[in-house]
Amino acid sequence: MQARKTERLLNLVIALLATRRGLNIGQIRDKVQGYEDQTDEAFERMFERDKAELRDLGVPLETVLLDAWSDEQAYKIARGDYELPDVVLAADEAAAVGLAVRFWRSDEMSAAVASALRKLRAAGVEVDEPLPTGLEPVVDASDPGLLTLWDAVRDKTAVRFPYRAASGSATTERHLEPWGVASWHGRWYVGGHDRDRGEPRVFRLDRISGPIRADKGGFEAAVPASVDVAGMVAAAEPDPSGHARVRVRAGAGHDLRRSSAVVSTDEGWDELDYEYGDIERAAQWVAGLGADAVVLDPPELRAAVIRRLRGVLDGVA
Repeated sequence: MQARKTERLLNLVIALLATRRGLNIGQIRDKVQGYEDQTDEAFERMFERDKAELRDLGVPLETVLLDAWSDEQAYKIARGDYELPDVVLAADEAAAVGLAVRFWRSDEMSAAVASALRKLRAAGVEVDEPLPTGLEPVVDASDPGLLTLWDAVRDKTAVRFPYRAASGSATTERHLEPWGVASWHGRWYVGGHDRDRGEPRVFRLDRISGPIRADKGGFEAAVPASVDVAGMVAAAEPDPSGHARVRVRAGAGHDLRRSSAVVSTDEGWDELDYEYGDIERAAQWVAGLGADAVVLDPPELRAAVIRRLRGVLDGVA
């Protein structure tokens, strides 16, 4: 029933856009598919409801005189009032759109981005000005759970997922009412009401170690009027408190590079200025690179990395 009504309304819009003079009641009944097989009374009621619905939807349905020699009413939709205006972007707006396009690099997002660019270019708007090499920003949207969580936020669907704690490899089942997702320092986070803790929490998507599934029931906790997931992450993650100089082999240590600046490059190695918050966590990241990373400074971080590597050796000896 709903599909037939939608089709009838669409047919009515097309017919009224196609006429210059307007169509009277009789012509609408004859020309618009969906009104056939109706009694006069049923047709009049249906047409009155359709007119009201189109106007509620913002369609500029006009009532005009059929001609200058009669007072017979007719209906039409002025194409100029119905169609969207041309897309006109100022230089800074076009630059912002182009910048946003380059943020998204994922199979899921690339099709939508390409479609949006084609439409803007067809309208004469060029938004893809190249940036100088090394200055092009990227937000990686390839995490398999990102779009699932995005949909859950939009639909207000509670979720559950296996989550690995930062302190080790132990995994627990977590239950979350997601409020939003945010990228912070190169990583994606989801924030919301943690049903297990009974309070707001944030979770790193790269620590979700299994499928994200819908949880039972709707949202139990009230969603704040203003949700700032990035602010929640900033409050939960330790502030960087130290700097280290780390040599990393070219092409390695991508996660470490997200929190670093390249100081120099020499014979296949990059020297990084690595900013870290917790020294033990930093040692874990560097030690995980094995022979692809060497801590130059500070001594306490170097010692922590060596201690971890020796522990690995002792375990396999």
